[in-house]
Amino acid sequence: MGGGGGLLAGQRRALILAALRGRGGVRVGELTAELGVSEMTVRRDLDVLARQGALRKVHGGAVPAEPAVEPGFREKAALGAAEKRRIGRAAAALLPRAGAVAFGGGTTVCAVARELSPVPGLTVVTNSLPVAEVFHRLDAGASPAEVVLTGGVRTPSDALVGPVADAALAAFHVDVLVLGAHGLGVASGLTTPNLAEAATNARLLAAARRVVLVADATKWRADRLRTFARLDAVDVLVTDAAPPAAAGTALRSAGVEVRVAPPG
Repeated sequence: MGGGGGLLAGQRRALILAALRGRGGVRVGELTAELGVSEMTVRRDLDVLARQGALRKVHGGAVPAEPAVEPGFREKAALGAAEKRRIGRAAAALLPRAGAVAFGGGTTVCAVARELSPVPGLTVVTNSLPVAEVFHRLDAGASPAEVVLTGGVRTPSDALVGPVADAALAAFHVDVLVLGAHGLGVASGLTTPNLAEAATNARLLAAARRVVLVADATKWRADRLRTFARLDAVDVLVTDAAPPAAAGTALRSAGVEVRVAPPG
């Protein structure tokens, strides 16, 4: 995009929809910079497109109204990359350097894995192909962490799910689980559009003594098809901005510690 200050409203909105299709979601701040218009103008455009049913507004941006196809790992990794790096650094600092840690699927979870140094005392259990690859690269030339990768059916997010993954996870007990979610809600909790992924995430949660949820602020009110956990299943939420007021109240009531990743 770029040079949007001279565009007509219809042209701006067409560019917004094109960005939405390409990325799987858009942020107000990104659109403001790319279109060269004010935040108020972007929000007004999003309001119009939402009323037309072309998209659904979420905290800080918008997502497709009815995403028929889940975006792939690369597409999602490019969305909010800076925020995911911040969350990754903050969450990595909470993890032990020995024992067993499980990593679920998703780009923000993978950002946590990228922030870890080689950890020879760690056993990693994961259903994420990208996370397993990250630890393989981190450990090159060093004493490797032990990585256990479940089998299963591959999702667009490069996570392995289904009965094979569920059966493998049923045998494990880990100290900490790092988990993501497609959507978060006060009433709905942690949600995903993938029914098999919901079941596998539930197995991951059952295996963990402590749960660290990593999710950027756009996940609030971005409810998806299936709830796989309530907020009280989470011990710590690491995010990039303070949750909305109602969500903050619900998190405190659920006993969830909220950590906002520092900037930079």
